[in-house]
Amino acid sequence: MATDRLFQDMLNEYLTNELLAEELIKRDYVLQKIEKDNTWKGGKIPVPFKGANASSVKFGALTAASDISSTKPVRGNITDYVEVWGSLIFNHRDLQEHNGRIPETTFLKILPDEIDDFMDYIKHVTSVQIGTGPHFAVVTDATDAATGIMVVDKIDRFIIDMHVVIDDSDSASLDVYVTAINVNTNEVTFSATRGGAAVDLSAYTVAQEAKFYYDGVTDGAGNFTTFLSIRRALLSAANGGDANLHGVSKLAYPYLQAVNVDGGAITASNILDKLFDAYTEIRTKARGNARTILMSFKHLGSVMKLIEAQKGPFSVSKQPEASLYGWTEIEITSVKGTLLIVGIQEWDDDVIAFIDWSSMKFMTNGFFKKRMSPDGREYFEVRNTSGYQYICDVSLFGEMMYKKVGNCGIIYDVDY
Repeated sequence: MATDRLFQDMLNEYLTNELLAEELIKRDYVLQKIEKDNTWKGGKIPVPFKGANASSVKFGALTAASDISSTKPVRGNITDYVEVWGSLIFNHRDLQEHNGRIPETTFLKILPDEIDDFMDYIKHVTSVQIGTGPHFAVVTDATDAATGIMVVDKIDRFIIDMHVVIDDSDSASLDVYVTAINVNTNEVTFSATRGGAAVDLSAYTVAQEAKFYYDGVTDGAGNFTTFLSIRRALLSAANGGDANLHGVSKLAYPYLQAVNVDGGAITASNILDKLFDAYTEIRTKARGNARTILMSFKHLGSVMKLIEAQKGPFSVSKQPEASLYGWTEIEITSVKGTLLIVGIQEWDDDVIAFIDWSSMKFMTNGFFKKRMSPDGREYFEVRNTSGYQYICDVSLFGEMMYKKVGNCGIIYDVDY
């Protein structure tokens, strides 16, 4: 006769660290492709590189000793982890039987769906921050802001009761909660409290580039607590990226500069030509082979339409397995070369990145892990007057390391 199982026993058996890590990696394109180091235990990581190679060559004679250039080693660094915490909460009432025990059948019915939905959401948030963060949505129409309604560009990134931060270039940041979402009009309604009345957001305007951030990402003063995203690493400061990379000025060394290409002239009808033009410029200036192109599904749809309409100039060299608009990865060949075009749900519309995967690495300490108390419990019990609750916390400690930014390129200001 077996003894009754407790919540802790079932948590250990069915909510494993391996499951959490695999779910994230499997569902995220960037983390599947990127090199990973799971051994970082925290603290400063040096990022050394050659700021300049030896370059003294002279025809007809030796270079004067005083004029010989030497290799210039430069030491950048990653100062510490970026922390991401995700939390699940279970009500004891939802899990108990009339005799007060937590039945295995009830627990197993609820838990898989919770894990699946939660990992989808964590993957979504992490992907946005690694790819095109720190903001996750942009306000496109603030006409009804006084009534708490904002039209946004990424309606799929909002969830009812979600805690977000709104900020623009001339107002203080404000913590707000999502109370209503209209998918067809791209309208989101916000409140100052979870489930409360609409809040006046008229101080935040399109002209001042109002944006939304995940909780904890921004302090409202231009400082971000999040991963060093591909957007920030590849874009120059003049085009919206960071001025420094791993503590070193990008302008000081070409090694730290990705090739930036203006995308203002891109339209739905010329995007394929512009992609190959950009690839030619990037291959000319960059040092790697950045033939993987990351873009939003909006742009992937435009690309697929052009392939169907213009079979002459372009050909598909890697046949997709899904339907026309369900393809997320496709290889296209023209006289200018071969490109692997990847449409990513979490990618923004305004930038298109050309990636050399050898140029970056994700440094972490084991990816997602459950928080464990000193006595070995992997949940935290809360006693309320309304009943007991069990909270499970999941953490990710890590940061992006960019080893060869000069191998990559990025198109910016795409707006059609």
